[in-house]
Amino acid sequence: MAKHSVFFSISLVALVLGLLLAVQFRVTNNYPNGIPRERTQELAGELRKLTEHNNKLRNEIHDLSSKLQQVNAGRQEAIKAVQSELNKVRMAAGIITVTGPGLEVILDNPEGSMQQLPAELSIIRDGDLLNVINELRAAGTEALSVNGQRITPTSEIRLAGSFINVNTKRVVPPYQILAIGDPDAMEKALTLPGGLVDYLGGDLGIDIKIKKHEKLTIPAYSGELEFNYAKQT
Repeated sequence: MAKHSVFFSISLVALVLGLLLAVQFRVTNNYPNGIPRERTQELAGELRKLTEHNNKLRNEIHDLSSKLQQVNAGRQEAIKAVQSELNKVRMAAGIITVTGPGLEVILDNPEGSMQQLPAELSIIRDGDLLNVINELRAAGTEALSVNGQRITPTSEIRLAGSFINVNTKRVVPPYQILAIGDPDAMEKALTLPGGLVDYLGGDLGIDIKIKKHEKLTIPAYSGELEFNYAKQT
C-alpha cells in the first residue's frame, strides 16, 4: 500500500511537471521576450506613426522659422524706412541739428554808417534778409539759419520797431546766414549779374561777404511748435 501511495504521488508530481512544461513552452512561443507578438507589431506601427508625425512637425517648425525670419527682416526694413522718412520730416521742420556743405552769407552795415547808428540798429531791413533767404531756397537750400536761429516753415522774420526779430528773437548786425545745400548753385543764384548781391551791395551799399564751406552745422529750432487749429485727420 505504501509503495502504491509513493508511486501515485510520484506520478502526480510528474504529471504536474509535464503540464507546467507544456504551458511554459506555449507561453515562450507566443510571448517572445515576455511581449506578445501582436503587441510588438502594434507598438512598431505606433512608433512609425509617431516618427512620421515628428518629422512633419519638424518640417512645419522649419517652415515657420523661415517665415518668421522673413517677417523680422521685412519689419526691420519697414522700421528703417519709417525712420528715414521721419528724419526727413524732422529736417524739413527744422527740429534737428543738421550738418553738410553750404554757404555762409554775412550782411552788415556799410562802413562809416555805424558812426550815425547805434550798434543794435541797421539799415538792413527784414525784407533784405527775406530776399536772401528766398533766393537761397530757390537754389535748393535744405536748411537755413540767421544768427543761430533756425529757419522753419513757420519762422517769422519781421521788423519790430527798429529791430529785426527772427523766431521772436531779436537779432542785430552783422547778420550771418548759413545755408546747407550745393554751395556753387547757391552762390551763383546770389551773384547773377544784376541780381540780389548787385542790388544789396551796389544800390543799398550793404556790405556782403559770401563764403563756401565744405561743412556747416545748423542748429535745431529751439522754440516750441504749436498747432492751435490744425488737427490730425
